[in-house]
Amino acid sequence: MGAVSAAALSGRDQLPGAGRIVVKVGSSSLTTPDGHLDPQRLAAVVDVLAACRRAGTQVVLVSSGAIAAGIGPLGLAARPRDLATQQAAASVGQGLLVAHYTRAFAAQGLTVAQVLLTAEDTWRRGQYRNAHRALTRLLDLGVVPIINENDAVATDEIRFGDNDRLAALVSHLVHADALVLLTDVDALYTGPPSRPGSRRIAEVHGPDELEGIDVTARGSAVGTGGMVTKLESVAIATQSGIPVVLTSAAHAASALRGEDVGTWFTATGRRRSIRLLWLAHAARTRGRLVLDDGAVRAVVDRQTSLLPAGVTDVEGAFEAGDPVELVDAEGAVVARGLVAYGAEEVPQLLGRSTSELRDALGPGYDRELVHRDDLVLVRRRR
Repeated sequence: MGAVSAAALSGRDQLPGAGRIVVKVGSSSLTTPDGHLDPQRLAAVVDVLAACRRAGTQVVLVSSGAIAAGIGPLGLAARPRDLATQQAAASVGQGLLVAHYTRAFAAQGLTVAQVLLTAEDTWRRGQYRNAHRALTRLLDLGVVPIINENDAVATDEIRFGDNDRLAALVSHLVHADALVLLTDVDALYTGPPSRPGSRRIAEVHGPDELEGIDVTARGSAVGTGGMVTKLESVAIATQSGIPVVLTSAAHAASALRGEDVGTWFTATGRRRSIRLLWLAHAARTRGRLVLDDGAVRAVVDRQTSLLPAGVTDVEGAFEAGDPVELVDAEGAVVARGLVAYGAEEVPQLLGRSTSELRDALGPGYDRELVHRDDLVLVRRRR
């Protein structure tokens, strides 16, 4: 079945008719409290997704649990904190995780494929194209792709940080009609669910409706993301035209039937470049460019490219093509962009017009510091 336009899903009741969805399941939904993989919990998730697939909806599963699955076999007391041990646990646990998925889906007559991604696979043009082509072909063949971050090789500088963000970017990559986040809470609440008086928020129609909501409670001991990271992933998806349902694994079947469970986040924007989505939500910046007032107005209000003449200072160590923050004189971030020069080249360009630079340094230096096509504005709170 071909995917319909994400814009067509104006409400949760239309979710059963989606052509293609991405479902993310968190570690806490797949493991026991002591960190071991729970085959019964995993099988319960598979049963729901298999039913969805049989109903005609293509399913992409983004699954956490690799590191958690490796905790027990490695004899670790808890989820490791250092990157090297996390990578080791992921290497051991990923095979166990996919083996369980393979058996569970096979019992439902479905074939799965393991796909491991790094952040670069979702924003570098060539890798993005390859990933999109491979996933599309798998779906056309009736396969259920199971995606995880390639934790064994990802470094702090290039990792997604959590699978919620990965799932949102994958939703964009596969042109999904909706994203379903399965977590250890059944919905977004006005405060911590355990707090007396907190109530479920059934629908969210825009970021302004989230002002004042307390989402600072920590997630489970075996996961990496709390509600803050989930709302960040919601923003990535909804701002690119993909609605989101957030609920618990226990309510997954009801959610996919379009019932009033969890929280429905309406799509607020249109599909945009995956590179700009990564830049806005997932990139780790390597430095800062300090803008004068005129440059801030040009970038923010007129949405122009950033020219060297409007930059007063440069901070950090970066190469051409790296993400940097654009800040005003007070240090407030107004935008992010991919810089066209390395940090060592920038100081000689500051405050000079492109014509001056061309005359002094040659024609290669008369280009923008950050082109408007490589720039995203940062939403500032009112």
